[in-house]
Amino acid sequence: MNDIDAWVWWLVGAAALGIPLVVTAMPEFGMLAVGAVAAAVVAGFGFDAVVQVLAFVVVSVALIAVVRPVAARHRNQRPQLATGVDALKGRQAVVLERVDGSGGRIKLAGEVWSARALDAGSAYEVGQEVDVVDIEGATAIVM
Repeated sequence: MNDIDAWVWWLVGAAALGIPLVVTAMPEFGMLAVGAVAAAVVAGFGFDAVVQVLAFVVVSVALIAVVRPVAARHRNQRPQLATGVDALKGRQAVVLERVDGSGGRIKLAGEVWSARALDAGSAYEVGQEVDVVDIEGATAIVM
């Protein structure tokens, strides 16, 4: 084991930290792996073990302290562009077949959708414009 340089061991450690990163999808393992690569670079320049460990700790802690809060903030943000059924909520539709609490048909975004009135006592007649409140499966909830 003494024949292998320290920088090789740091790279092996970085690769070993990459395995749980892929398996668990925890980005902290990736940040530790980058710290190990930094330690490998320091070892490649011939610094002793204390400086290598210090480089590993400083880079790893810095990445966790800086990148993790930024990633958490981005993860908690809603997407700027609504897609799929989220993009249909709040749009207007035209009634094609009478819509009441038990069902009906509307034309929404150029497509024919089954629909149900939000209020079971309400009914909307053919040609009337309605607002889409929610989508449940393939049924638009309108009011």
